[in-house]
Amino acid sequence: MRPDHIHDDASPLIQRGPTTPAEGHAMYLLEHELATSRMHEDQANAQAASRARRLYLARRAARRAERAVQRAARASAAVY
Repeated sequence: MRPDHIHDDASPLIQRGPTTPAEGHAMYLLEHELATSRMHEDQANAQAASRARRLYLARRAARRAERAVQRAARASAAVY
């Protein structure tokens, strides 16, 4: 394969580049919209992961507190 060969699966716009300022502007807007969409998707995923982590930690703390209460009750019952 020649190093300067353009892949046939590349879009015509990628192969030749924009021919008019309007095409360049349209591509910029599409790329910006795609990047914004991806950023919002990544933020939503990060928020969901953060919520899941906080829920996990809260449940773990509740279990520890319950075990501490049970230990205290056993210790108190053993004294009397």
